[in-house]
Amino acid sequence: MLHNECCELMTEQKKPLPRRAHLITPGGLKALEDEHEFLWRKERPKVTQEVSDAAKLGDRSENAEYIYGKKRLRQIDGRLRFLRKRIEAVTVVDRTPDDPDKVFFGAWVELEDDDGELLRYRIVGEDEIDLPHGYISIDAPLARGLVGKFVEDEVTVRLPKGESDYLIASVSYQRPDWDTRPDPVFS
Repeated sequence: MLHNECCELMTEQKKPLPRRAHLITPGGLKALEDEHEFLWRKERPKVTQEVSDAAKLGDRSENAEYIYGKKRLRQIDGRLRFLRKRIEAVTVVDRTPDDPDKVFFGAWVELEDDDGELLRYRIVGEDEIDLPHGYISIDAPLARGLVGKFVEDEVTVRLPKGESDYLIASVSYQRPDWDTRPDPVFS
């Protein structure tokens, strides 16, 4: 192989893949909205009252409750700004694709690896990633390798650890029994 061809190939392999649109499932959007609601209606008023009470105690420069409360209030306000912008920016994918045997965003997928081990994943947006429960980003190499494939397709996916082969055992757009991820709760 010529030096230029080799360099072009290496450059091509190192190019980052383009990011997908900011997709989210209806459940993911609800979790963002619930968190915003919790912070705005419960947590922020509580911390604001704590700061007010601490301010009444006198010298604010040495008042740990006041200093910590102000810091916590800034964190809450930052998170609220982020959530507002995020909620406005995401695109909710709330319908089942025309072909439910094909892997798309929002699918629960069962894969069989070369050792016969069954692996289970859900393809979600970046706000919903939960690796211990198998929720992977649509931008993850595994998800990119699966999107557009059908049940019973054999796929080879280039992962950071190297290439891996899988058989797509099942695809579902209804929450399967094996998905044990709890719904987020804000109290």
